[in-house]
Formats: sequence, C-alpha cells, structure tokens
Amino acid sequence: MSASIGAGEKDKVIEEKKVIQLEDKLRDEFIITQKIMNEEELIFALDIGTRNVVGVVGIQKEVGYEIVAAEVIEHKHRAMLDGQIHDISLVTSVAAQVKKRLEDKLGIELKTVAIAAAGRVLKTSSVTVDREIQEGTEIDNRMINSLEMEGIQKAQLQLDEVIAESGKRTDFYCVGYSVINYYLNDLLISSLLGHKGYKIGAEILATFLPHIVIDSLYTVMNKIGLEVVSLTLEPIAAINVTIPKDLRLLNLALVDIGAGTSDIAITKSGSVVAYAMAPVAGDEITEIIAQHYLVDFNTAEKIKTSLTDKVDKITFLDILDNTNEISKEEVVDVIRPAVTSLAQTISDKILEYNKKPPNAVFLIGGGSQTIGLSELLSEFLGLPKERVAVRNKSIIKNVEYAGDNLSGPEAITPIGIMVTAVANMGHDFFYVFVNGMKVKLFNSKKMTVADALILVGYNPKQLIGKSGKSIKFSLNGKEKIIKGGIGKPAEIFVNNKLVSLNSSIQPGDEIIINEAEPGMDAKPRVFDIINKNNDYSVVLNNTKVNIKPEVYVNGKTTASDYEIEENDNIEFKTLTTISELANKYEIDLELFTLSVNGNLAERDYILKNEDVVECKITKSDKKTVKSDIKADSLEVANNGINKEVSKENSISGNKTSNEQDNTIGKLTSINDNSGCSVPVIVNGNQVVLKSEKNSYIFVDIFNFIDFDLTKPKGAIITKLNGRPAGFTEPIKINDNIEIYWE
Repeated sequence: MSASIGAGEKDKVIEEKKVIQLEDKLRDEFIITQKIMNEEELIFALDIGTRNVVGVVGIQKEVGYEIVAAEVIEHKHRAMLDGQIHDISLVTSVAAQVKKRLEDKLGIELKTVAIAAAGRVLKTSSVTVDREIQEGTEIDNRMINSLEMEGIQKAQLQLDEVIAESGKRTDFYCVGYSVINYYLNDLLISSLLGHKGYKIGAEILATFLPHIVIDSLYTVMNKIGLEVVSLTLEPIAAINVTIPKDLRLLNLALVDIGAGTSDIAITKSGSVVAYAMAPVAGDEITEIIAQHYLVDFNTAEKIKTSLTDKVDKITFLDILDNTNEISKEEVVDVIRPAVTSLAQTISDKILEYNKKPPNAVFLIGGGSQTIGLSELLSEFLGLPKERVAVRNKSIIKNVEYAGDNLSGPEAITPIGIMVTAVANMGHDFFYVFVNGMKVKLFNSKKMTVADALILVGYNPKQLIGKSGKSIKFSLNGKEKIIKGGIGKPAEIFVNNKLVSLNSSIQPGDEIIINEAEPGMDAKPRVFDIINKNNDYSVVLNNTKVNIKPEVYVNGKTTASDYEIEENDNIEFKTLTTISELANKYEIDLELFTLSVNGNLAERDYILKNEDVVECKITKSDKKTVKSDIKADSLEVANNGINKEVSKENSISGNKTSNEQDNTIGKLTSINDNSGCSVPVIVNGNQVVLKSEKNSYIFVDIFNFIDFDLTKPKGAIITKLNGRPAGFTEPIKINDNIEIYWE
C-alpha cells in the first residue's frame, strides 16, 4: 500500500524547506560577519598583474575558505611591463582604489596583505639538507620549519656562488619554496610530522627573484598603508589551488599566462619539481594588433578580448580617427604568428625543465583564453588536444564565492595567493628594528644588515661620506687639483656592536646607523703648495738670511698664508743667483764685489743653501760712501708675518776703530724663529711639526708624513691619544697620533 501526499502538504513542505534554507543562510552570514569583525581573521590578497589589480578578502572556515569580497580594476596605462612594476605611482593609485572599495564593502580598515611576485628573471636552486635529532623525540612543526629554513639558506648560498662566478652583481630574494621530498632515517616519507627517528631530511626547491622586483612591490604596499604578511611566487600560489597533492603524482604542467609573463610549474611523483618563467604572454599579441591596425594599446587590448565574444564584426577607431570594421577571422589571421610564437616559447620552456612532454597541461590566467593557443601547445608538445585544457575558478576546491567578478582563469592566482598565505603564516617572516623602525624580513636565508636597509628604503648615499670639495688652480702654468678631505663612512651597530653591511642579523635585532660625515673642503694656502725645497738660507755678512719664493696670485704679490680659490693663477719665483740677491737688497755691483765661501763669485753664480756671502767695497775714496744695501727694505717672512729689519749703514772708505777690514758692517740680527715647532709621535715615530704656523690642528699632520689620501684603501681611522679624533682638533707637544686605513 502506498501513501500519497496532497498538493497542499507538498506546498507546506516546500515552504518549510525554504525557511530552513533562509535560516541557514542568515546563520552563515551572521557567522561570517562576526568573523570579519575581527581583523586578524581576515585574509587580504592582492594580485598586481600587468593588466589588472585583483583584490580578494576571505576567511578560513573549518573546511576550506570563504571569499567575502573581491574587486578587479584594470590599469588605465601601461604601468607594468612583463609582470614588473615600472611606474610605482600609477600602480599605487590602482591598488589603493582596490583596497578602498573592499574596505567600503566590509566596513573595516585593511592593514595587512598577502602578495605574489612575478618577473622575467627567475632563478631556482635545488638542495638537500638533513640533520640528526634525538632518537625517540616526536617531530613537530618547529623542527620541520627549522629544517626547511636551513635548506632555503643553503639554496641562497648556492645561488650566490653561481652569480659571483658569472661576474654579475644582482642581489636575489627568495620568494617561495617547495618541498620535493621529506626523508626519515634516509627513507622517503610523505610527511615528517608526528614521526620519531634519529635523522630527518628534505629536498627543497627554492625560487628567487631580483631584489628590484620585490622592492617595488613593498614600496607600493607601504604607500597604501599595508603590511606584507605573506610573499610567494605567482606559480606557487596558482598550483596550491589547482593541483592538489594527490594529483601531483602525475607529471603535470601548470601555465599561468598573464599579460606580461607566462609562469610555469611542473609536478611529478607527488611534488612540485620545477618552476619556470617565459618572458612572453598576452601583451605580445596586443602589440601586434596595435601595430597592424594603427591603434593605441588599450584599443588593441579591447580588440583582442572581443575575439572571445559572440560577435562576427569588430568596430574601432584608429589613431587617424578612421572608423574601421573588421571580421573576427581577420584578426585571428593577423595574430596567428604571435600566438604561434607564444605557444612555441611556452612548450620549449616546459620541455627544458621537464625533459619530456608532461601527461597534461593546465592553462590559467587571462592570456590562456587566446584563440588557438591551447591547440598549438598540444601540437608542439605532441599531446592530444583534450590534454591541454583551460581551467577556470571551478577547478579550485573548498573555496566558496557568491560573486560573479571572479569566474574566469584570471581568478585562480589571487585566490591561490590567499590560500598560500594561510599555509605560510607564522614561519616565513621575522622582525628587526632599524633606527627604531620595525622592519619585516622574509626568513629565507642568512639575512644581513644590507637586506634590512633595502627593505626600509635607506638611502645608500647616507652610508658613504662624501669627499670635501676640491680646488682647481694653475701653478706656474700647470693645472693642479687639491682634493677635499675623505668623508667618514657611516657607522652601523647591531645590538650596540659595530658591524658591516654584510653582518648577519637575527630576529629582534636592534640596528642603529650613524650617518656618514662629509670630508672637509680643500682650503689650501700658498705655503701648502709651494715646494719647501725652494726655501733656503744664506749668510750675508755674518747674518743669516732666509730666501723664500715671491708669490703672485692672478698677477698680484701675495702673502704665503693666502687661501687659494677656484681657478686662481699662481706663480712663484725664487731668488737663485748672486745678481738676483744683489738686486733684492739693492747692492750696486759697480761699487761692491760679492764673494761666496771665500771665493769671488760671478753674477750668474747659483746660490746654495747655507752659502756664506760677503760684500766688499771695490771703489772708494776718502769721502764717505753710502752703502747701497738698504737693510730697511729687507723683508723676512717669519710666522707668516712680514717683518722689517732696518739699519743705517754708513761705510767709510777707510778703516775705523771698530772695523778691521773693508767688509760691510754686520746687519742687525734677524729674528730666525721660523715658526712654531711641535714634536709629536705618529704611528710610533717621532715627527716634528715645524712651519710658519703658530699652532697646528690634526689635518696638518698630513703635511709632514707620507700618507696618500687620494687613494682610499678602506675607512680612514684617526686617533689622538687613543681616542677617535676629528680633523680640526688641536695638536699639542708629545701628542700620540695614529692614522691608518681599516
């Protein structure tokens, strides 16, 4: 006997089901609302692509994830090329709009973000690490994370060696890694967690991008007030949601074709075994359209995307304001060579890393929808057409989203960034402080002070002391340059200990940087540049006379303490002959003869240091003869001050009671104090500072020692009596001075 249900009862059952469904929906929405009220529960992911910026905000549920809001905004200009930021301000503007729209939807402020990187220059490094553990100890996440970090550090060092051998100076940053295999007691195992043994190991594939790619991403995030909590590589993010671990037993290739790059990940034997990047993608096709039809890039992009619409004709305006109507088939013919080239490049890259065609190829990303691309890939790889498939959001399991703006293959990477962020939470970053500013570093290798300074945006010019201004002038017709003082380099301290840029840092370290100090400007004086060998003395009639060069600056007589200025023309002349000596002191050689060292001297005799010169009357009568030596005109440079020595000399032709011969009367004694003499110890040797100066400062030392400042050999260390000294500190008798390169 069967029972039947009447129409009224059926309607009642249907209404009850609707009520239950509505209650379930309201309860779920209430739970989501309650969760997103706690900002720490939110996962905000940004995919900054060449064509679009995609933002998704989700929460982690007991099983899977729920996307509660999503936004997609297209770049109005070509601010990114090949997956790398070129115009930071334009990208910042679009990213800020995405963030603002999401915040308006959710009613909260977003403060943290997960991002992924792409770029032309991708490097990978595969390493194996192992370590012994205490037998019987249960393996926990901390031990596994530590093992993985050791592997990443080893991969970084291995990559650094390769780069150093190539002669390049590019710094690379680890943006993600995959564990290919785990080992327990040297045996392969799928997971170490919870096991016990005496030895654990891992085979790790780490991926690296140049610092410039990462720095630009961080700059954009900082400008819109977001703190990066997760960083990964785009193909890593994509594969985490498209090819689950149980499918990685198969040899599969995932290709994320964007506008600027085509990112590739390959799986085999349960692991991701390779990452690659082809520097071609959808933009190459757009550029062909722009060139062929004489349209701007944005118009060409619209023509390209129209190919997937259900239209037969495409109408557009070219740069000459001509209206054009073309068929879809015509455009397909125009782009076919570019599509063929794209397919060939991707297939070559897959074969390079996989060594053979994979079992299947998954295509994702906006560029994967290019007409004819999947067919050409299957042809080049020798695979059946059905084994090269374009996959959309439906391939992602355990991720719910009710909206319609994340539906195509371009939605996979941003969702993958969100899911990857959850997997990476807690062990891929650590913090240090730079001059009090908190800095987050990716725990990918042996991090250094330089890594922290790069991420904080520290100006490298502040690390190197700028040399002082140089002075250029001419000396006796030859160009001379006096260089300014060498600047003092910055001092870097980690936890109050002086270190270098390459010193390693640990979580929580306090980094303090004292900015570099510029060197002193060159301020040479005349006596600094005239060769002291040009100074000498002679004894003239028992009086010591110091002979110094006569200096002319720009044609005018100048004192020896004159401070030289830029482009000065300096000339100096040194008295060298007997006739010049006589001329200087106005000795009439018709009335007097000059002898040197007891011998009569010719007028062109070249004077030497400490020559003894005597002046005697050759013609006289009984009348008094006035000497033509004008002692009162004799100027002696002493301590940089012109001093006059005056004396009236009346010389009789006959001997007087005070004179025993016909020699000229002795000149009044000249004060021969040649300046301030200060004995000091320099690097263990005694040095006497002696010149026309009345006092000395530290920088004067270099005039008395052989120390070439023009060829730096490191940082110059200057010490006075055991402590650091500045160049302007005064010097006293018996001071102990140390000067050396470090």
